[in-house]
Amino acid sequence: MVSYKSEFLNTITKRGFLHQCTDLGSLDERASSEIIPAYIGFDCTAPSLHVGSLLPVMLLRWLQKTGHKPIVLMGGGTTKVGDPSGKDESRQLLTEEKINANMEGIKCIFSKYLNFGNGSTDAVMINNAAWLDKLNYIDFLRTYGPHFTINKMLTFDSVKLRLEREQPLTFLEFNYMILQAYDFLELSRRNDCLMQMGGSDQWGNIINGVELGRRVDNTQLFGLTIPLMTMASGAKMGKSAAGAIWLDAEQLSVYDFWQYWRNTEDADVGRFMRLFTELPLDEIKKLEALKNEEINEAKKILADEITKLCHGEAAAKTASATALQTFEGTGLSANLPTLEVSKNDLEAGFTAFDLFRQAGLAKSNGEARRLIKGNGARLNDIIITDETLLISSKDKNNENVIKLSAGKKRHILIRDID
Repeated sequence: MVSYKSEFLNTITKRGFLHQCTDLGSLDERASSEIIPAYIGFDCTAPSLHVGSLLPVMLLRWLQKTGHKPIVLMGGGTTKVGDPSGKDESRQLLTEEKINANMEGIKCIFSKYLNFGNGSTDAVMINNAAWLDKLNYIDFLRTYGPHFTINKMLTFDSVKLRLEREQPLTFLEFNYMILQAYDFLELSRRNDCLMQMGGSDQWGNIINGVELGRRVDNTQLFGLTIPLMTMASGAKMGKSAAGAIWLDAEQLSVYDFWQYWRNTEDADVGRFMRLFTELPLDEIKKLEALKNEEINEAKKILADEITKLCHGEAAAKTASATALQTFEGTGLSANLPTLEVSKNDLEAGFTAFDLFRQAGLAKSNGEARRLIKGNGARLNDIIITDETLLISSKDKNNENVIKLSAGKKRHILIRDID
């Protein structure tokens, strides 16, 4: 493996973050002798980030831990346009109020991973609406439009793939790559930002910003991308049978978050440890070499370490203890996710397929029916096969709750309230 002068590049290379980089030699020289301010942009399309954003968040964390300055760019302006990268269709346009509400939810996540402040390597958070909302469209086009050719823009994957699939690409979205390049230029001018980082699907957009800085301000800027995350099976990361794996406990329980990582495929354990934890590389090498049942202990460590970073040590310990009790103890824990229903409704009862859907153990009634017919559904740890079985208050156990399970690893408690 190539060795670099800078701790930053050595660290991210050994841990598997580095995919592409512009002028790696020059970046290494500068990163070994000066503080590099670098940014990653996050659009505000949802009230939280999910694990698909965890890799760039960890990259910012390592940037700071190796002596450099992270800039978190919130897309208060670009969210109004919508990034076409990796999308088959246009994003729904959000109101400004919704964008701002989403932004507030996302901000809380970064405080767990980065130290913010006024110091030279303290992280800062900036909203690109500060400059994008004030643009005069004609002046902007006259000043920056000549630096972008339609010929080149049509070669970018974000555009080319949409056109190849004969999916419409609006003129609004077509502007996104120019606005992203302009963001880089503004951050270079306002915050001395030297580098933009992002996913490999952002490479073309990042190059645009690097070239715009050179053409307009004669400034050397850098671009760096991380690999597209997929699991060993080839499946896209960040989804589960229950939906997106959010980084916010309001959107997804800490237990479900912990359990997602506990269910990691054997072949992904070492890679995920390098990318999503701060465990020493020597320790990771030993853990990923475990075989058969022993690899499950490594998966628990993986889940513990990632959950500690995201939700804190106390929450990670509770989630781990809940799993231990659920799978290796009594089979029931008060810390399992809970669905509260009215006392009257539970007394009247729910059909099994409907309750499994309401509990989030199936996305639809049809999926719930298939789960039950396939012997994958349990009521208080007993397999049920009748999809129309009436589940009611009579099914409450000694702890006055009903436990539903989908397979061996997904559980929820049904509790009635007045």
